Amino acid sequence: MSHTRFEPARQRLQRSELAVPGSQPGMFRKALESEVDYVFLDLEDAVAPGDKEQARRNVIEGLLDLDWRETGKTISVRINGIDTHYMYRDVVDVVEQAGHRLDTVLIPKVGVPADVYLVDALLTQIEEAKGIPHRIGIDVLIETALGMANVEAIAQSSRRLEAMHFGVADYAASCRARTVSIGGLNPDYPGDQWHAALSRMVVACRAYGLRAIDGPFGDFKDAEGYVLGAKRGAALGIEGKWAIHPSQIALANQVFTPPPAEVDRARRILAALDEAARAGRGAAQLDGRMIDAASARMAQNVVQMGAAIEAGRPAPVS
Repeated sequence: MSHTRFEPARQRLQRSELAVPGSQPGMFRKALESEVDYVFLDLEDAVAPGDKEQARRNVIEGLLDLDWRETGKTISVRINGIDTHYMYRDVVDVVEQAGHRLDTVLIPKVGVPADVYLVDALLTQIEEAKGIPHRIGIDVLIETALGMANVEAIAQSSRRLEAMHFGVADYAASCRARTVSIGGLNPDYPGDQWHAALSRMVVACRAYGLRAIDGPFGDFKDAEGYVLGAKRGAALGIEGKWAIHPSQIALANQVFTPPPAEVDRARRILAALDEAARAGRGAAQLDGRMIDAASARMAQNVVQMGAAIEAGRPAPVS
């Protein structure tokens, strides 16, 4: 193990993440009462330019009037991009008025570390000026070719940074990919055309202690396609996926919740290795297979996640 180690960011359950347009305040309470882990109130792509200011007011009111944390949810706001004139008012107005009710800020289309630094600096000043008692986290969307090219540097850009999300639609547009499907597979490609990008983002996240989250799947009537995409992400180390429709929440929770049999086997692995250690052995056999210290590290991840989900709290950091 290297002597260089980056401490994991604050851990949160983020199996499912619901996008809620800030211009649709009637949807806020439905999101609050849903089974989703994480909600972001959107001021960016889901809001038309003429509705931006009213959406910002709606979001502030929704943060103040609804008790998101009481339900165990993480509550976030997706601000507009830093290349727009909406962004600074999103941060200043929302955080000054309702920052004490906010867990994270989601920054879209991050291309370089300085994009994160700008928002970090604003948050720091507002927190100090307003006496906000906790440090608001930052999540970022990696959804451009520039962002993916700089993903490792972005992952190290701020101590506030908690998670990276893969924004497949804008990423496809940025790369000029031949597709108009949000998150779906192109039958002309022999496999999953998003695999390389997701894998690179996951590695950057895990190297620097961040959560890796997959983005939207546009065809909310295609439950099978959504589940298959989520499972591919989970196999790479993704720990959650967006839901752009309430019907996708249960699908994400199902995929990113370790099944009981998997948790039970992980516990048996830890027990078998503990017994082997007491006998002076570094490895053991279980169900006809060799297990060792690496097996224990993988099993510990599963056990911790299962316990966190059962308790409705963030997984402990090992």
